[in-house]
Amino acid sequence: MAYQYRFAILLVLLSATVGFSSAALVQKKPPVLTLKGNITLNLIWYGKFTPIQRSVIVDFIRSISSVAAAKGPSVASWWKTTEKYKQGVSTLVVGKQLLLENYPLGKSLKSPYLRALSSKLNDGGARSITVVLTAKDVTVEGLCMNRCGTHGSKSRSVNSGAYVWVGNSETQCPGYCAWPFHQPIYGPQTPPLVAPNGDVGVDGMIINLATLLVNTVTNPSQEAVSACTGIFGSGAYPGYAGRVLVDKTSGASYNALGLAGRKYLLPALWDPQTSTCKTLV
Repeated sequence: MAYQYRFAILLVLLSATVGFSSAALVQKKPPVLTLKGNITLNLIWYGKFTPIQRSVIVDFIRSISSVAAAKGPSVASWWKTTEKYKQGVSTLVVGKQLLLENYPLGKSLKSPYLRALSSKLNDGGARSITVVLTAKDVTVEGLCMNRCGTHGSKSRSVNSGAYVWVGNSETQCPGYCAWPFHQPIYGPQTPPLVAPNGDVGVDGMIINLATLLVNTVTNPSQEAVSACTGIFGSGAYPGYAGRVLVDKTSGASYNALGLAGRKYLLPALWDPQTSTCKTLV
């Protein structure tokens, strides 16, 4: 089973013009598996990514479980909300990385290829997540139509671990998968936010990756980010990301600090204790 969460973004954008209730956007799906404790996160880079693009994503993952203190809202404090779910603490550690820059399965991938790719790295077993990241020139079945990423188990046995796929939508559908760093396909055409790492595609991937990692570890409780789709700061409403922080030099929008001085824009998390969407700012 693979959960395709970004359909909710489309409903959020549509609701800005036709008045859908945000309460109706919560989509419940059957559970996949629950991960807790130390989790190994393996990365498969499918297609061409620059070293800077890879470092932005790796730095984000390492920031999740970083004990380094940050002056301000941090990626680690954002992730800490997941501890309130019954699976408890989940610590992510970067494991193996595999670069597939020669497109061994071509540049047009069917859904079954994603699970097949994830099986190429099995380090960590049941306590592992293999993340398949596809480059901007790779089309994936369903990308831009009803999803920007997905997650599930590598096989019918939960002992094989989980997999996550996220695609770079920079040239294919940034208004759908990289919002709010691009004007939306539907709804009010408000000016887009400036991407904190200067890369609309990769900063959009961070939002989607963050969503899917949280949803993977919080199953079967509730998919903790999908309940808060489109919310990044206080005062958010359909079509408006909310009040976030702005870098005085670059004008980039963000709400979380990470390692190596990185800044990220992360989605709100559903807090099961307060039954509200929790934002960092």
